[in-house]
Amino acid sequence: MKIISVDDQISEKNVAIIIKGGKLTGQVLAKAIKLFLEQAKKIQQKMNEPKHGKQSVKQLTGQGAGVSNIEITDKNIKSFESVARKYGVDFALRKDVSEVPPKWLVFFKSRDADALTAAFKEFSAKQLNKTAEKPSIIKSLGDLMAKVKSQVIDKTKHKEKGREL
Repeated sequence: MKIISVDDQISEKNVAIIIKGGKLTGQVLAKAIKLFLEQAKKIQQKMNEPKHGKQSVKQLTGQGAGVSNIEITDKNIKSFESVARKYGVDFALRKDVSEVPPKWLVFFKSRDADALTAAFKEFSAKQLNKTAEKPSIIKSLGDLMAKVKSQVIDKTKHKEKGREL
């Protein structure tokens, strides 16, 4: 026995179960209904689980927890997402284009405030380390140009006689 497809329309309260098998008996039908109920229960549990990590503002507010927000002006928001995921923060990003330059609003659950603070500390430390580690290429080129200009180049020509008797 194998259940091929399950068509469940909740609005009409109809259920269609297609069974592929040799002979339809009461036991086969009972097994098919039991398998269907197990699958429906798993689907229902998945739908009821709250989503974690990055999500929409609507999903975040729908979880019943208080929501707070913080403004960010940084362009590199993807690196923040990885840090927030590491700390297990449920958050939503919204771009506010009404201002120039546009700002990012990070919405998060009020109970995640401590975890979000730690994530922001790590994120800002990463950003500072990136700028500290990489020296300015233009500055180093300027320094090298100054060294080249300051060197004295000996342009006098020296002639040597190559033939001797």
